[in-house]
Amino acid sequence: MTSRETPAPTRRRVLAGVGTALGTVALAGCTSSDTSSGDDSTGGDTTDDSAGNDTTDDPESGPTDSDSGRDESTDNGGDNVGDDSTDNGGDSGGNDNGGDSSETGDGNDEGCADESVHEGYEETEIEILNPNGEPLGSVTAAIADTSSSRYLGLSDTDCLPTDRGMLFVYQESQPLTFVMRDMDFGIDIVHIDEDGRITSIQHADPPGEGESGEEPKHQYPGTGQFVLEVNYNWTTERGIETGDVVEFDL
Repeated sequence: MTSRETPAPTRRRVLAGVGTALGTVALAGCTSSDTSSGDDSTGGDTTDDSAGNDTTDDPESGPTDSDSGRDESTDNGGDNVGDDSTDNGGDSGGNDNGGDSSETGDGNDEGCADESVHEGYEETEIEILNPNGEPLGSVTAAIADTSSSRYLGLSDTDCLPTDRGMLFVYQESQPLTFVMRDMDFGIDIVHIDEDGRITSIQHADPPGEGESGEEPKHQYPGTGQFVLEVNYNWTTERGIETGDVVEFDL
């Protein structure tokens, strides 16, 4: 089934309460049946094949149906398809679905030129704060707010500088499962609700030899209106946890 998309809002200020509510909002991956950011939501579970790719986006909705850097067609529902290898509840105040951080840290940014990453994408500056308003970290994120860009995700990205990421934007908060299809490096997958609060953080390893990146152990479910993908263990190194606040403009 192909999703129907409507244009996403041109500009939006995303702030979540810091101490008191400051406002209302909004890494990696791909998705397959996307109902966000302009997609008409038909209810039920949404499968986001991202982790650099959005699994909720239909490949037919864009020109990049095969390179869903993280797009998955699995039925989300919040379950990790019964995979015993997924460890939910790791560090980073979220769900740790990754392996040994020493293998996939954010060393993939070595020799990665900032100016060559995600050319042609609109970008936004993202800052993450703790509930007391103290800054924890910031990145410049490419915005994936169409079916084709969410489906592609980070699968077409060779390397990711430490200060870069990708923000997946949806029309409303919903279950989203991201996968690691065609990913060359590990990432942190951060689900964010409509109020800008982090609901989960998962550490996703790249697929190994002979793996597609869509296996159950490479599926990362969560709930949110936004998903931020950054380098592997970027959140851990900065003490970012669930409940922290994400600020950005759209």
